Amino acid sequence: MTTKPPDMSEATRLTRSGRLTEATALIKRLLGVNGPPQPSRASGPALTQPILDLVAEVVSTSAPTVNTAETQPQSSTPFSTSPKDLPTHQRAPSALAPDPARYAAETFSNAAGQRTYKLYSPSPTHSGPRPLVVMLHGCTQSADDFAAGTRMNFAAEDDGCFVAYPEQIPSANPQKCWNWFQTGHQSRDRGEPSIIAGIVKHIMSQHDIDPRRIYIAGLSAGGAAAAVVAEAYPDLFAALGVHSGLACGSARDLPSALAAMQGRHPPHTPTTSAPIPAIVFHGDQDKTVHPRNGADVVKSATACAAYVSETEHGRVPSGRTYARTILRDGSGKTMIEDWVIHGAGHAWSGGSTAGSFTDPHGPDATHEMLRFFLEHQLTPTNT
Repeated sequence: MTTKPPDMSEATRLTRSGRLTEATALIKRLLGVNGPPQPSRASGPALTQPILDLVAEVVSTSAPTVNTAETQPQSSTPFSTSPKDLPTHQRAPSALAPDPARYAAETFSNAAGQRTYKLYSPSPTHSGPRPLVVMLHGCTQSADDFAAGTRMNFAAEDDGCFVAYPEQIPSANPQKCWNWFQTGHQSRDRGEPSIIAGIVKHIMSQHDIDPRRIYIAGLSAGGAAAAVVAEAYPDLFAALGVHSGLACGSARDLPSALAAMQGRHPPHTPTTSAPIPAIVFHGDQDKTVHPRNGADVVKSATACAAYVSETEHGRVPSGRTYARTILRDGSGKTMIEDWVIHGAGHAWSGGSTAGSFTDPHGPDATHEMLRFFLEHQLTPTNT
């Protein structure tokens, strides 16, 4: 008599019973996920792999050249790292915003829960209704960490933009990942999408925000969540930015999330009839979220319309090469930008080492995203 080998249903049973470490180990074995990579040469405390492997913070005594998920010692039990075990990084206020006094914490709550968020307000020299950019951090990151690494507040000041950084809480996810892979957080007016949209509407009620120019972006799990929220609220967001993330609909539970991260998941058909302008960044050496996921974000964004594409190649001075594919509609307007960064891993391209998971040698994703965003406004056809 032979014993039936375990399958995904067994992994699901283990997950539901709270045996997450066993479930994850089984899922990785079933998916054929490679074993842990070699430890980083960079100095700093050894950390285990975070939930869903979407990012684990690294803090060095000396600033690393590149902070990525691939450069860290990892464990086959990604749930074993608790946020209380992660080192903290006290950043100078000057690393977070051009004027720290205009970068403050706020709180929002609705029926789905409560979240703190940081809000950067541009200087009063900018008049009239202002754009708003929502930035969703990756697992184990904080609003401050993400603000420091992307330097979005500094770029936003030049264009007079507000920037909001919603922050996940450990009680919602032990590694502070946005729950992009759970069905309870994948639709309009439910779960985390409703909280993020509620934060936007609360900010609009308190500040002079241009309702036509509201954008959302994120890194890794935050990028996947941004794609979900943008599709759920096409009447609220004028454009989407996904860095090292996944397309909306890539997963419905933990097993399918891990499969999607390995580049194995079914195609997704968007539920919105109007295309959502999107800018996508992904490193072609990303070992955490397979680069195929970047292409899937593009496919999802282009599923509702036909575009003409062209690809240009470039190199950052003393940095990485990249391919930038531009997709335009019939009027010649750029609707999609797909940046593939050669040699890059799982990190925010062109970011600052003041934050985790940044690659200063890549093209400046922050400035390119903001440029792309401000080229787009909501019109009646978006609603």
